Amino acid sequence: MALHRLSSIVMGVPDPARTIAYYTEFGLTPEDGGWLSTRDGGRQLRVVPAPTRRLVELSIGVDSPDDLDRVAARLTRLGVHSHRDGPTLTAIERTTALNAVLRVEPRVVQPETAATPYNGPGRTERVDRRAPGLVRERPVRPRKLGHAVVGTTDFAATTGFFRDGLGLKVSDLMGDVGAFLRCSTDHHNVLVLSAPVPFLHHTSWQVDDVDDVGRGAMAMLEDHPERHVWGLGRHHAGSNFFWYLKDPAGNFSEYYSDMDCVVDDQLWKPEVFDDAKGLFNWGPPPPPSFIKPDDLAGLMTGAHSV
Repeated sequence: MALHRLSSIVMGVPDPARTIAYYTEFGLTPEDGGWLSTRDGGRQLRVVPAPTRRLVELSIGVDSPDDLDRVAARLTRLGVHSHRDGPTLTAIERTTALNAVLRVEPRVVQPETAATPYNGPGRTERVDRRAPGLVRERPVRPRKLGHAVVGTTDFAATTGFFRDGLGLKVSDLMGDVGAFLRCSTDHHNVLVLSAPVPFLHHTSWQVDDVDDVGRGAMAMLEDHPERHVWGLGRHHAGSNFFWYLKDPAGNFSEYYSDMDCVVDDQLWKPEVFDDAKGLFNWGPPPPPSFIKPDDLAGLMTGAHSV
């Protein structure tokens, strides 16, 4: 795949300072200019001022200038203008006003992490010691940005922009209201959701294993139980373990581990889910506020007043 990574996102919020403090506690490292970095992916989140919470920009890594030429040609066929500046191509998704940036850059090589040893029937991987997740003392720090989820009032147009214009691949679909799209070997890097107003639904951050999903969430909830949204559970689409929390602006943030990996496109068969099975395989059902965030009416009112 010429596209090889979700490089970074820019998140607009009314109060950047509070939001940056939240994601610092979440495990990202603050840097200059509103940027925060992950352990393996570098600068992957920038928080900037905005009247309401939204996904301002999304950056994708490509291998070569020829890849940018092919994307530009596809966008032209869709009637979407793009701008080329050396190793960078930019285009705006009209429905969400999202700025998409494609840039020639090296692929991320994550250092191999030793597999967590698990004991099971007829299989003893851990002897004479407690499970590693019980004795870890270091704070959880996400490895990389996994995906971002954007709500759109024109599902077909936004999905077409990412799929037919930028070249992301379809991994799974939730009927005609959700599209799991990938620009890397991860099951999805962008999820497009049908919504009554464009908004940022959530961002998702990779940690080492399910123990770190739980450890990270519990640390965030220790003094702030109101941050809890949904979890612990396991998604069906993507297969990953998850736990969702809420940042001060109302965006959801997800710790995840064990995401499906698609290396050979010919071997992966996308499914179409018509019910909640695409959302979770086990765990508590999603709360109504996950499907329709509590501030959605306010976001709609703000959008109509502009």
